[in-house]
Amino acid sequence: MKRILLVIPSTTYRTHDFMKAATKLGVELIVASDHRQAMASLVPDTTIALNFRRPVTIAPKMFEFVEKKTFREQPSLSPPFDAVVGVDDTSAYIAAIIAQALAISHNSPLAVKAARNKYLMRQQMAAAGLSTPGFRVFSAKKNPQRLAKRMDYPCVLKPIFLSASRGVARADSPDTFIAAFQEIQNLLKNPDVAAKAYDNEANQILVEDYIPGIEVAVEGILINKEFKSLAIFDKPDPLEGPHFVETIYVTPSQLPGYVQREVLHAAHRAALALGLENGPVHAEARINENGAWVVEIAARSIGGLCSRILRFDDSISLEELILQQAIGENILSIQREKSAAGVMMIPISKAGTLRTIDGLENAKTVSGVEDIIITIPNDQEVEPMPRGGRYLGFIFAKASDPEEVEAAIRNAFKKLEIIID
Repeated sequence: MKRILLVIPSTTYRTHDFMKAATKLGVELIVASDHRQAMASLVPDTTIALNFRRPVTIAPKMFEFVEKKTFREQPSLSPPFDAVVGVDDTSAYIAAIIAQALAISHNSPLAVKAARNKYLMRQQMAAAGLSTPGFRVFSAKKNPQRLAKRMDYPCVLKPIFLSASRGVARADSPDTFIAAFQEIQNLLKNPDVAAKAYDNEANQILVEDYIPGIEVAVEGILINKEFKSLAIFDKPDPLEGPHFVETIYVTPSQLPGYVQREVLHAAHRAALALGLENGPVHAEARINENGAWVVEIAARSIGGLCSRILRFDDSISLEELILQQAIGENILSIQREKSAAGVMMIPISKAGTLRTIDGLENAKTVSGVEDIIITIPNDQEVEPMPRGGRYLGFIFAKASDPEEVEAAIRNAFKKLEIIID
């Protein structure tokens, strides 16, 4: 039986989907997380708690773990795992560190670190000759009033280590630059946010030239440096600022074929520029008269519960596909199902306390809607993007074409009455 080490943060939505995929594939799953699992005392050889915040402790902890009885009983299995898989930006980096320490085939830690650090990413893309906006990084302690006079506008400011457009803001003038810089400064002072950073990341703010154009997302998987496209998602809601809160993803893309090919080529080149070779990648790209520009690329699959809209031959899930590729199975011929699909990440409209979401059952009856999952319980404090880090939940839809999917999602959302005090 194949054995996979799954590295997951305690806050992920995706534990269940990966566990289900492993069961379906018949692989043994060992779980490494940043908090001790509830069943760890009963099944000590199947879970391990790691300190994600201190990478230097990861390798010694794993060497200690693999010396346990379960692994000694199978001396023929060397290394102890057939694959190591992470599920988000941080766990993908931890997975790379573990794989390198245990001599397991994986992307290098340096490549995965560049995929989560937006400044390193920009540097390596520029060095590879990719279409890259002008960019500069500044200390978060700088006085934005002085910096604002030297900037070219419009520009985009962002923390260098957060995902889901958290903290990202567009500035069109010195005044809006100052406001955006101060907004990010305050965000980086949040202890929960700063705890996600490595090295000096929480003390840096990246400023880039604004890239005009329409935006799409690309889901793919690298197989020995070759890029297998899994989906291109159109984003029908405009993302022009001042903030870039994502809402609706719909696939297949309605862009012309030659544009889609250019987007995939750009994503592939960006992945190789960072040094990525195998495993899932998720990219955001902008398209304008000068071609396709990769805004960001991550060494992981799509976040949240969004992967549930992707199904492949024989109802294979994205998580199954990722695990299959990780253990060396041939997935080249597997294709996404033909129906159109989409998801809405339900936005939080204002800060406060979520009291209730009415109309949920009515919204689920909209033709084309597959499911609606609310991920924040009632009476929880909520904060909108870009300062907050969560969505209220997800609306999933399928139909014969992308227009019907988008219409179903919007109609369902209209039926929801979200009450926030």
